[in-house]
Amino acid sequence: MAVNSTPEAPLPVGEVSRLIGGWIDRLGAVWVEGQITQLSRRPGAGVVFLTLRDPSYDISVSVTCFRQVFDDVADVVSEGARVVVLAKPEWYAPRGQLSLRATEIKPVGVGELLARLEQLKKSLAAEGLFAPERKKPLPFLPQLIGLVCGRASAAERDVLENARHRWPAVRFEVRNVPVQGVHAVPQVVQAVKELDALDGVDVIIVARGGGSVEDLLPFSDEQLVRAVASCRTPVVSAIGHEPDTPLLDYVADVRASTPTDAAKKVVPDVGEEYERVQALRDRARRCVEGFLQREERGLAHALARPSIEDPHRMIDERADHVTSLTDRGRRTLGHLLDRADSELTHTHARVVALSPAATLQRGYAVLQKADGHVVRAPDEVTGEETLRARVAEGEFTVRVDA
Repeated sequence: MAVNSTPEAPLPVGEVSRLIGGWIDRLGAVWVEGQITQLSRRPGAGVVFLTLRDPSYDISVSVTCFRQVFDDVADVVSEGARVVVLAKPEWYAPRGQLSLRATEIKPVGVGELLARLEQLKKSLAAEGLFAPERKKPLPFLPQLIGLVCGRASAAERDVLENARHRWPAVRFEVRNVPVQGVHAVPQVVQAVKELDALDGVDVIIVARGGGSVEDLLPFSDEQLVRAVASCRTPVVSAIGHEPDTPLLDYVADVRASTPTDAAKKVVPDVGEEYERVQALRDRARRCVEGFLQREERGLAHALARPSIEDPHRMIDERADHVTSLTDRGRRTLGHLLDRADSELTHTHARVVALSPAATLQRGYAVLQKADGHVVRAPDEVTGEETLRARVAEGEFTVRVDA
């Protein structure tokens, strides 16, 4: 309800406190869940004082109850336990303090915790926070590893010793935080965010040793799960032992069964890598040697071929063949020329024998008329006709006697 006030007419503190108390008195009883962080049971006192804390949001509220109310659960409830209380809000006006007056306290059993975790797991899985495609691969050889763990814990020792044994040059950025209790969740979330913000950190390991379901509850907190899901750096979950599976295991990029297993998965073993490099080197050498041997055999086979072993042999063989063909051509041409010469000689002899000049050489003469016509019969000429007579050595004219 709004209250009228001005700088000139302010409300007294007592009035404000009274108004707040009146408003709170109208609130009914509510069931509240939280973790007991402080418990005060003074001998002989009729009232028990305790503090309930919400580990996810780092908020606390004071609770009071009558001794007989707390005595009903005193055997199973202690500091650090999760409880559900039925309480009515109260306002203590003199100090301006809010508290809860509890009339019933119930411890939260393991079965109920597991049921709530299963319900939260299904809700987060439906959002896709556990999807395999969101997982980021781990770097092969991280130079700087972020480690979130308890101070001087066995988990810290296991991770550091095993990682440095496997790869001595590896470096760590360690954040020591509470790993159980009411302060665990906010400090673990803060440590993860700090390491994720560092540029040099290649991977983040969140490690804790084994414990009960209640001890491991901080690592199933929704706030921590969402913080890990939003990390840009790969996160490895190494919480408890093999059977322990907090929700952090599902959202992390890699789940390790133990802190020692986390060191083995994040850091390669220098001895194994040396042996692998040596094996690859030997394999590469064998491959190169095999390739060279195959090439040498191929080269030797090629050099053994006659054309490569004696490259002039083919030329010489071809030269001999060309010489043989040349000689054969010469002989054939010579025979043809000799035959043609013989035929020409015979033809010349026949021509000479049949030539009129040869006849003239034997003393004959050829008579021709003035027009060149050869006289073959006496009746072809007339008396006193002049003829031309051709003899072997020349010609002269004759006249026909009547």
